[in-house]
Amino acid sequence: MNTVLVTGATGTVGSALIPALQARGAAVRAMTRGRSVDGAETVVADLQDPAAVASALKGVDAVFLNSPSAPDAAELQIQFANLARDAGVSRFVLLSQYAARADSPVRFLRWHAEVEAHVEKIGLDYTVLRPNLYLQALRSFSATIAQGFFAAPIGDAAVSAIDTRDISDAAAAVLTSGGHTGRTYTLTGPRAVTHSQIAEALSAATGRDIAFHDAPAEQFAAALTGFLPPWQVEGLIEDYAHYARGEAAEVHTAVADLTGHPARDVTDFARDYAADFAA
Repeated sequence: MNTVLVTGATGTVGSALIPALQARGAAVRAMTRGRSVDGAETVVADLQDPAAVASALKGVDAVFLNSPSAPDAAELQIQFANLARDAGVSRFVLLSQYAARADSPVRFLRWHAEVEAHVEKIGLDYTVLRPNLYLQALRSFSATIAQGFFAAPIGDAAVSAIDTRDISDAAAAVLTSGGHTGRTYTLTGPRAVTHSQIAEALSAATGRDIAFHDAPAEQFAAALTGFLPPWQVEGLIEDYAHYARGEAAEVHTAVADLTGHPARDVTDFARDYAADFAA
């Protein structure tokens, strides 16, 4: 039985990845900052502690690397990749982001591209997953959605947003099957949707009137200030400008190709998470 190390094991993607791996017969080692994970071997390690990471990597066959939310995320992931190579890890799956490229005006996409380029050149058996905007990110709007609206600086641009459960299912497939070496998979939902269409799906699922309001970037940033550090607010504004330019609307079939099931639609997400958006 292969052992897979899952970083970010208590996060949105990691917490769904663990049972998906177990369903495919893999043993899971969950890397957390302290919380234990039911049904998996838990190791406590932080990407900023190379000795702890090296210990967590001992004896694992495959690794899933999820980017931390940190201003030095690229540096930390590059360090982790080097440690995985030194530990002799036989398969390395990197969670990146849709449209990652070195010359992007979006800092997060530049950071992901830097990590991708490093992983490609150090001799790992690697696969890159590039998911689009997470539908589960809507849960961070739950406070205003409870009041009947949510707002973002995106206008009527459509985005092929993805349910994070599909990211986890795709990652589990890549981590437990062959034929993925050197491949980059772009992960999207089954269609591109506007935020107004998302509001319609949430309204139908909750039985409430939920509206989407386009918001100026400055207003959006002001609402986040104090809740997120400045670098993250600035990065999110860049992300949303990228979406608003229509640069994240392409639909890819990788979820269905890898998992054997179609990607979940926004209506599936809205139905399954309706309780999160109750008044």
